[in-house]
Amino acid sequence: MEISGITAGVSAIAIAYLLGSIPGAYLITRLLTGKDIRKLGGNAGARNVYRQVGLKAAILTAIIDVGKGAAAMAMADLALKAPQPFLALAGLAAVAGHMWSIYMKFTGGNGLSAAIGVLSLTLTRELVVVLGMMLILTVVTRNPILSLSIGLLSLPLTGWFFERQWLAVIFSVLLIVMMAVHFFPTAREAVTRAGSKRKLISELLRLDEDEKKQRRARKGKLPAN
Repeated sequence: MEISGITAGVSAIAIAYLLGSIPGAYLITRLLTGKDIRKLGGNAGARNVYRQVGLKAAILTAIIDVGKGAAAMAMADLALKAPQPFLALAGLAAVAGHMWSIYMKFTGGNGLSAAIGVLSLTLTRELVVVLGMMLILTVVTRNPILSLSIGLLSLPLTGWFFERQWLAVIFSVLLIVMMAVHFFPTAREAVTRAGSKRKLISELLRLDEDEKKQRRARKGKLPAN
């Protein structure tokens, strides 16, 4: 690998991390409400913006988060022309930036939106499978975030099926592991609050419905339970 290729690759990783670190949830919430999303409860992600601010704010946040993941890969591939291994590392760096943002004292969201942006330009066909699985599973779970997380587990298999490259498989595994490591403390706290794993699963399966009822109740459409 030429020195110029290494330089381009390292630059791609650094830029991807900085782009991934852009705190869409914080910026949108601050712009629309003047508040800090971190102080409203939950993380700095689109799902929490939906809970705390509303649907329109969450959509704007998701657009920023998906966009920065895609922008990071476009910069690495089209502008810097980084070698393939560095493209994979840049994708991981963009998602890492979303979860551990340098602009927010290394806190952030769960990485799902940024991962979608990264996958849209790296493993496009695999992403279509993931989103298809999410739609099907959402019918059962009624929780699109949970369904998307489950769908991501298919990446190593579909990565090999479509790409026939170990790099795609390794990238997929590292992405899943990195997101799982980030989510583990949150899951552990959730299990503690719920009292057991079974109760936690039950909570997750009815979470979206409860949130919708609470939002309608706040708008005066039905009494809160």
